[in-house]
Amino acid sequence: MTDTRDAIPTETRYEPQAPLSVAARSACPRCGRGHLFKGFLGIAPRCDSCGLDFSFADPADGPAFFVMMTTAIPAVAFGLWLELTYDPPVWLHFALTLPVVLIACTLPLRFFKGWLVASQYVHRAEEGRLARPAPVEVAKPDAPGPR
Repeated sequence: MTDTRDAIPTETRYEPQAPLSVAARSACPRCGRGHLFKGFLGIAPRCDSCGLDFSFADPADGPAFFVMMTTAIPAVAFGLWLELTYDPPVWLHFALTLPVVLIACTLPLRFFKGWLVASQYVHRAEEGRLARPAPVEVAKPDAPGPR
């Protein structure tokens, strides 16, 4: 896997960006100015400001986990509270609870996806492996070899 994050021209340096700040603005994790997303949840191929290639970004299902833990549980708690407090008919339950759950689970996906992509960039996250590759030793031509 090639690391496209190091392809920065030597004359251009960027200030480090905080992942939460970048996620809140849906901005490029390197320059903080370009757009990270194409559409609602699709990651753009590259930054339109600094040209950073976003092919390293693979948040997978991480955003869904964080949404479930932070918003889906309170949204379901709202539905239970509504049921236990007012005992509404089923149609009213669907009319009130379903939009709350859909909105509460859909809107934060973009933030969490941006946060995970920015964190991958900042921490140089790579694909996991069980062991690091062994360093390759190069023999020096003027060094005496084994006898």
